[in-house]
Amino acid sequence: MKSRDTLIRLKRFQADERRRQVIQIETMVAEFERMAGELDREIKVEEAKAGITDPSHFAYPTYARAATARRDNLRGSADDLKIKLEDARSALADALDDLKMVETLDDREKASERSIAAQ
Repeated sequence: MKSRDTLIRLKRFQADERRRQVIQIETMVAEFERMAGELDREIKVEEAKAGITDPSHFAYPTYARAATARRDNLRGSADDLKIKLEDARSALADALDDLKMVETLDDREKASERSIAAQ
């Protein structure tokens, strides 16, 4: 019985850890996308100030060029994190399935122990 309780606690801990990972990655993706959106606005403001929207133009603002590179890097990182997010969600689903299986087995064993004790 004690080993079952320990196993259930372990599976709950693993599921909680996977849930934390998913939340952490979702937060990072949202933050990167928010930062990329801010850079988009800053780029538009800088282009409006200079009156040049063509990045290949020789007088294109340096800040806008650098902000574009940072924005692209952030979006690339967000895309990479989205792949990791899918993996983390899959791991969470597996951990929850494992937990449910262990809890179901525990419930069955307790029910059989009760039926044996009742006889």
